[in-house]
Amino acid sequence: MAQSTRLGIYRLLVVAGESGMSVGKIGEQLQLAPATLSFHMKELTHAGLITGRQDGKFVFYRAQFPRMNELLAFLAEHCCNGSPEECGIDLPQCVEDKLAQTRDLAKQTTPQPS
Repeated sequence: MAQSTRLGIYRLLVVAGESGMSVGKIGEQLQLAPATLSFHMKELTHAGLITGRQDGKFVFYRAQFPRMNELLAFLAEHCCNGSPEECGIDLPQCVEDKLAQTRDLAKQTTPQPS
């Protein structure tokens, strides 16, 4: 997730939750050309971090939350010598706090339908 475009896509999908977001909406929000977006979506899909589903003529993607949790658990275990509490991190609460902050930010920056 060191690539900023993929991180931006992933953040949008985490905020979107289980319903996900259409490829068109992702491209629009991040101002990405279709070819660029397609490349990054493929990479995130191959990593198992997102999945896509066809709905009529639209493709919707969503974050794979179980995979995200596995990644966070791995990082906490291996970055904190197997004891996340040594790092002063309450991992579940940290994730919830960051998710809430991201959702709040998305609500502020996403135009609401009239």
